[in-house]
Amino acid sequence: MKLVECVPNFSEGRDKEKIQAICREIESTPGVKLLDVDPGESTNRTVVTFVGPPEAVKEAAFKAIKKAAEIIDMSQHKGAHPRIGATDVCPFVPVSGVTMEECVQLANELGERVGRELGIPVYLYEEAARRPERKNLANIRSGEYEGLPEKLKNPDWFPDYGPAVFNPKTGATVIGAREFLIAYNINLNTRDKRLAQEIALNLRETGRAKRDENGQIVRGADGRPIMIPGKFKFVKAVGWYIEDYGCAQISLNLTNYKISPPHLVFEEAVKEAEQLGLRVTGSEVVGLIPKEALLMAGRYFLEKQGKSPGVPEEELIHIAIRSLGLNDVAPFDPKKKIIEYRVEESGPFLFNLSLRQFVNEISMETPTPGGGSVAAYCGALAAALTSMVANLTYGRKEYETEWPKMKEVALLTQKYKDEFLRLVDEDTKAFNRVIEAIRLPKTTEDQIKIREETLEKAYQEATLVPLEGLRLTRRLLDLIEIVLIKGNKNSISDAGVALMTNLAAAQGTFYNVKINLPNIHDENFRMKAKEESHQILAAMEEKVANLKEILFNELGKEGING
Repeated sequence: MKLVECVPNFSEGRDKEKIQAICREIESTPGVKLLDVDPGESTNRTVVTFVGPPEAVKEAAFKAIKKAAEIIDMSQHKGAHPRIGATDVCPFVPVSGVTMEECVQLANELGERVGRELGIPVYLYEEAARRPERKNLANIRSGEYEGLPEKLKNPDWFPDYGPAVFNPKTGATVIGAREFLIAYNINLNTRDKRLAQEIALNLRETGRAKRDENGQIVRGADGRPIMIPGKFKFVKAVGWYIEDYGCAQISLNLTNYKISPPHLVFEEAVKEAEQLGLRVTGSEVVGLIPKEALLMAGRYFLEKQGKSPGVPEEELIHIAIRSLGLNDVAPFDPKKKIIEYRVEESGPFLFNLSLRQFVNEISMETPTPGGGSVAAYCGALAAALTSMVANLTYGRKEYETEWPKMKEVALLTQKYKDEFLRLVDEDTKAFNRVIEAIRLPKTTEDQIKIREETLEKAYQEATLVPLEGLRLTRRLLDLIEIVLIKGNKNSISDAGVALMTNLAAAQGTFYNVKINLPNIHDENFRMKAKEESHQILAAMEEKVANLKEILFNELGKEGING
């Protein structure tokens, strides 16, 4: 799933009708899901959070900025929070399947369009900044809206996009790209916020002020305190007491969880607490968290237990929740707290059916689900078996030299398993689109043209899905080879079943590519798909034949042949 989060801040927190008008623009954009709207009375500011595919999120952001420019008058705005425009700031955040570079590109594309179509000066910040001094949002906001007329006259502060002209109604907008911010609290068995603050000072990046032997703060030549850095970069922290919970917490903002993830900060907090005679009782995620942050935690704690981290994501998330104590002060529901789960398509999915339900569904007198979905499911089974053999090898003393490779295999095959399961449904969806295109009216010339174009696109999509599956079977074969040759010998038959099931998946996906090709008119597309599919299957069949010899020798060739 390619997923981007966008968190625009609008300079209106009191007029509900205006806030709703902006949010309607976001919600009306196909593919986008509005997750949160947080208005502030005193700040006169609303923070909106929405997610979706990159292009859809970019479109929703533009529509929201345009609507804000129409209904917010900055010349009349008063509020406690720093601001320079109707849409003050608009960051893009990579969540899953999207790189930071792609979010920077989104920021540039949106900034160019806002400047060109709306005539609003646009500054780029954080990862999208073109100058070091513009990376920090506070530098761009310096002087706020009231100082913007003079700022725009200074060549050093000409906008990155849009005119260097003061627009009293809209002000300016800051657009950028940043990492996901996780609001994370660690719970302590004390009411004393001073003890929580002591731990916070040791964890946070800025650390604490250096003191002399008399306890006085040591200052530098500029008069500022000399700081002793804390243990984690991209971490802000403070200690406080929460009366509702009856405990003190270390309240943290993790601004780059890929460098300083929750589980490592949590583990260090445990050590710090023990030194003060305290216990960490659990932790709390405020708002949403990316799935990968919990998967990282699950893998970490499993490895700490001496177990393979190559297990299904559901198990990794369960381990993470238990290990971090995320249910300590409030229930943690993965479906509500993990951002990817909040936006995933609603079912029913074929891969969520029981084995009997799935087989029954296939057996009915309907063309879908059919051979393509079955082939993809075979691929998922082959990947699952490969992961099983790798996990049964990892941790066994006699295979200790193979542990790093088996860990890698287990992690990859779990990923491949999930990709195959996605293709189970994608194949059915693709064929259904072909059926829908065939049923389009074909009375007039325009109808005939639309039907032909739609059918061509549908057949190409119906070809690309099994072709993706065929490519996946080829990558999986390399991992099967590893467990077949170097894996736990007691599971050699399981590796053999994985080998032959994967071959069945490859042949099945190949047949589904072949059957669609005669219906495709694009000669270049057809020839490329045909050539690639033939090459992959031929290479696989040759390799499988060689691996079968190894398998039979391990099992006892005479016994296998009867």
